Amino acid sequence: MFLMLCSLLVLLMTPSLAMFYAGMVKSKNTLNTIMNCFIGFGAISLQWIVVGYSLSFGTDSWFGIVGSLEHLFVANTTSVNENGIPNILFVIFQMMFALIATAIITGSLVGRIKLGVLVVFLLLWSTFVYDVLAHMIWSENGFLLARGGLDFAGGGVVHISSGVAGLVGVLIVGARKENIPYTQGAHSVPYAFLGAILLFIGWLGFNSGSAGKVDSIAVNAFVVSIISAASGYFMWVLLEWVIHRRPTILGSLSGLVAGLVSITPCCGFVSVGSSVLIGALGACICYFGLSFIKDKLKLDDSLDAFSLHGIGGIWGGIATGLFANGAVNPAVVAQGALGEGLFISGEFELLIEQLYAIGICIALSAVVSYVIFKAIAFFTDLRVDEEVEKHGLDSRLHGENAYNS
Repeated sequence: MFLMLCSLLVLLMTPSLAMFYAGMVKSKNTLNTIMNCFIGFGAISLQWIVVGYSLSFGTDSWFGIVGSLEHLFVANTTSVNENGIPNILFVIFQMMFALIATAIITGSLVGRIKLGVLVVFLLLWSTFVYDVLAHMIWSENGFLLARGGLDFAGGGVVHISSGVAGLVGVLIVGARKENIPYTQGAHSVPYAFLGAILLFIGWLGFNSGSAGKVDSIAVNAFVVSIISAASGYFMWVLLEWVIHRRPTILGSLSGLVAGLVSITPCCGFVSVGSSVLIGALGACICYFGLSFIKDKLKLDDSLDAFSLHGIGGIWGGIATGLFANGAVNPAVVAQGALGEGLFISGEFELLIEQLYAIGICIALSAVVSYVIFKAIAFFTDLRVDEEVEKHGLDSRLHGENAYNS
């Protein structure tokens, strides 16, 4: 029942993210933004059932990097796991993570990418990046897990990888012709607020469900996720208040997301006190990272997928190496583990391994994303025609309008 509930909560995240993203764009691109974000529910769900789950959690087939095809079309999933959970339910729970990972990428490319190009990219990216990282980090024989790296709920697998893919997409596809600040382009801030709050609620299943059962670790993940989100939210408000004298709703929601991303890889390993610092520092790092990307580098990461998920995920992975605590999760100090974080034990071993794993996540997603985009570009233009972009993708590509007078 617990894992069924968490699966529903994580499923809620994808349409919620679609709402959050859609509220932050101009009304002429509302429906296209929703479609881009939710198209993965159809495409990636099928990919996951056919081959994704097997590549991610099948018996190791090549040096801890990728799984075998023993679970092709979810074959051999009729038994239960060590927690008494039916394996087919675990398949569906993990599928929800694959969905939200691909949905995050779309936020970098709204308003100019072709839907067909996006679908092909997401299918290939999920197969050659997401599934490989999931195996290396979460499979029992995974390469990075065997080295002692920790990623409780997807800081590297989901957030770093998707954020980096979004940034690569920005560099290759290019900026929107009409590039305006998201604070001015948002057509419905209340709509974005509702999407973000539903995303927050779903995230609690994302993090606590990663424990696999109801125990003290799941409860800790649930609690620290809320506290980190609150800390990140409030810190972003304070930063805007001090720097710009105008705290904004959209900015505060970015702080909420930054706090959640930052705590995701370490929520099963850190204490409540640590989560306050992790959320607050995560908001600060993402705030200034976003400003640097937008204002200094002039990159059109439309809805800040890299600024929040990429940078926040990197910080969360580092925070795991700083704050992981054996008192919270005995696995941190179990036989064969690398031990507690630097600020708990005074030892650097876990932090160094976390930095290594972060580098692997960045490199794999960046290289493969670049290759996929370039390969697709041999066959078709990546972006819509300039006239379509000017008049809006909703009416020209979908024959619909979000709002009819």
